Amino acid sequence: MDKLANVEFIKRPQGMDAAADASLTQTVSDIVAAVRARGDNALRDYSQRFDGVTPAQFEVSPEDIESALGGLDPQTRRDSEFAIAQVRKFAEAQLATMKPLEVETLPGVHLGHRIIPIKTVGCYVPGGRYPILSAPVMSIVPAVVAGCDEIIACLPPAAHPAMIAICHLAGAHRIFKVGGAQAIAAMAYGTESVPPVDKIVGPGNAFVNEAKRQVFGQVGIDALAGPSEIFIIADDSADPRILAADLLAQAEHDVRTRVGLATSSPRIAEATQREITRQLSTLPTAATAGEAWQRQGEIVLVADEDALIAYADHMATEHLQVHTRDPHATAAKIRNYGSLFIGQNASVVFSDKCCGTNHTLPTMAAARYTGGLWVGAYVKICTHQWIDHHGIEAIAAPAVRQSRTEGMQAHRRAAEIRLRPDALSAILNGEQD
Repeated sequence: MDKLANVEFIKRPQGMDAAADASLTQTVSDIVAAVRARGDNALRDYSQRFDGVTPAQFEVSPEDIESALGGLDPQTRRDSEFAIAQVRKFAEAQLATMKPLEVETLPGVHLGHRIIPIKTVGCYVPGGRYPILSAPVMSIVPAVVAGCDEIIACLPPAAHPAMIAICHLAGAHRIFKVGGAQAIAAMAYGTESVPPVDKIVGPGNAFVNEAKRQVFGQVGIDALAGPSEIFIIADDSADPRILAADLLAQAEHDVRTRVGLATSSPRIAEATQREITRQLSTLPTAATAGEAWQRQGEIVLVADEDALIAYADHMATEHLQVHTRDPHATAAKIRNYGSLFIGQNASVVFSDKCCGTNHTLPTMAAARYTGGLWVGAYVKICTHQWIDHHGIEAIAAPAVRQSRTEGMQAHRRAAEIRLRPDALSAILNGEQD
């Protein structure tokens, strides 16, 4: 952190209201308990309460899917199918790097692992401020590539019909109009309509996030996500117009989006701040993006490239863009990021929409210890072993001695009977122990 000793804030984030809703945890707990106890009846009550509708049935019918597909603008469908193909292509390439393993570590000791798809996954598809058509693509397509037996999608009842169409095109086997924390509870425990799943993936609001936290253990989850984040590190070769455009593109997601720039150039810092103000003046989504910038926006001035790299690793942000003279060299030195965007042409927007990498990424500095959603999140790497008589000669005696040292006599016996088949008979006859 010595490299960050002289950080200067050109614009410091105000932050959000520190008084978080203390009732959130209890509210979600009540919802989860109600869905566990009352199943579909609870889903109907919450649907009416939160979404203003009481659906006749929760599962989207084949006729509804056909209607949604028919209502999809042809160009939108082509663009979505392009994004699906790109995400599938990258997921297939990632899966190809994961290989089953068989190795003989000692004569007769055979160890290995298999790559096993998770049987049933639930993909939460947020409604959100806009119909984010790429959202179902990012969670459903990797599950298809992984080979999951059943992929279900849940989305709010008021979600745009195009979202249903994209869920289907992406490969969901079943689609349900259930949103919020109640959808997470339904997928975790099952109801009369919604089947229980083995793992839940996909982003959502604070209630969805809290529900995922509460059901973890009953099911697996991908991650706990906070508001979206983008940080850019830049030297004096950067273009302030592009920096401002990329920061505002992320800021329009939500007023809680965190957007920031670290630069070694005072000129770039000041020019970017002016450019953000200029671009906001004509941005149709300025109400959201402007508030996010005002409350969460950040511009930091640092000494040099080493400090840029240190600041990037310190932030461990969801999206990290690198705008330096040699962005590949700079990027190679950075450790902590959700996804890395190298050079000024690599905008977050391309990953958000259609280039092929997944846009479901770690937030809140979780990039220190994990990456984003990928095809590997839908498989299990499970080990196995088999041992012949040569292997017993190599490993049984150490296992016997270690078990004796630990005082675990049943373990010792289980190892010893394989080393000497007459050992257990002798023990049971009181000859030794």
